[in-house]
Amino acid sequence: MKKEISCIIMLLLIVSMLAAGCGKTEPAKTEKGSEDLQSEQGNGERGAEDADIITLTSEIVSLEDGFSAVQYAGDYKLDQFLEQGGAVSDADVMKFLTKNLFSGKSVLEFFGSMFGCSTLSVQNTDGNYLFGRNFDWNTCNALVVSAKPEEGYASISTVNMDFIQAAAGMESERLPDEMKTMAALYAPLDGMNEKGLCVSVNMIEDSASISQDTGKKDITTTTAVRLLLDKAADVDEALELLKEYDLHASMRMMVHFALADAKGNAVVVEYVEDEMVVTDTPVVTNFYLAEGKKHGIGTEQSHTRYEILTKLLKEKKTMNGQDVRDALDSVSKDNFDDPSSTEWSIVFHQGNGEVWYYHRENYEKAYKFKIR
Repeated sequence: MKKEISCIIMLLLIVSMLAAGCGKTEPAKTEKGSEDLQSEQGNGERGAEDADIITLTSEIVSLEDGFSAVQYAGDYKLDQFLEQGGAVSDADVMKFLTKNLFSGKSVLEFFGSMFGCSTLSVQNTDGNYLFGRNFDWNTCNALVVSAKPEEGYASISTVNMDFIQAAAGMESERLPDEMKTMAALYAPLDGMNEKGLCVSVNMIEDSASISQDTGKKDITTTTAVRLLLDKAADVDEALELLKEYDLHASMRMMVHFALADAKGNAVVVEYVEDEMVVTDTPVVTNFYLAEGKKHGIGTEQSHTRYEILTKLLKEKKTMNGQDVRDALDSVSKDNFDDPSSTEWSIVFHQGNGEVWYYHRENYEKAYKFKIR
């Protein structure tokens, strides 16, 4: 019995793009106290951005099929993780969380080339800034995590919770919410903190990977996102933090980071032959933007999405939240002959901490959260 429980815990805590289900399915509450989210979300206007902000608790709530949310307030041991040297792999992250080593079946085979993603940074019509993000993948379960660490900035981030269930065939309903939430805190793919810093992981289709080895403390792709959300107030601080660690790509997938802050700074951080390269850019998709021999390597479709968003920014110097939503819609997967979908789109309001989510290309319905 003890062996079975240990296996379940270790399966849960594969950290990179963790997977599990959505846990409890109580309906979410809004600030008005309504338990009927559907009625609060639609008023006949596209996007329903006047919908109430959803209030989260420590119980995972299902917003709709494949889309859930939760809040965690307290110490999730990030400082301890960093002080003990971080991790060079997802297995090491899991070992830190479980105190056991698990070397199970690789989940890379489930990814293929479906991982897209697009981001853009633009000034709002009120003088603040907005950051938009599409996450392109095959159908998966998404979890929105509101984090309130004891030491660090509050944030809202998104986790793909589906892969461990696909790889291991386990039923996530057997696992408690707190366990799933704690694991998800170490596996964000995007997010914004209370200072308005936004971070997004975008994949590059390249046979190379990232495995720096300079003697610094180690960090993986998703734990890097958690580090930046918790510890960095702006792009400059984020870049200085990244320089303090040796980065190791989760599942050896080549990625780059799109960063944007509340002052309008927007960059992409790439790793070319394990050297960190920073390029100023308001648009990031899925090819290298750094000058040099890697420049332009990536999918053809990612170049098309980049051109569409760049053109939109040239035509419209400022945008409101609905404009950013429409820009994300213009490069979502339903515009292309592609087997994957845009699983979630996000408009981050860097001036007031609001986060608008759209699930699976339904841009008629917005789910609104606020960093508190």
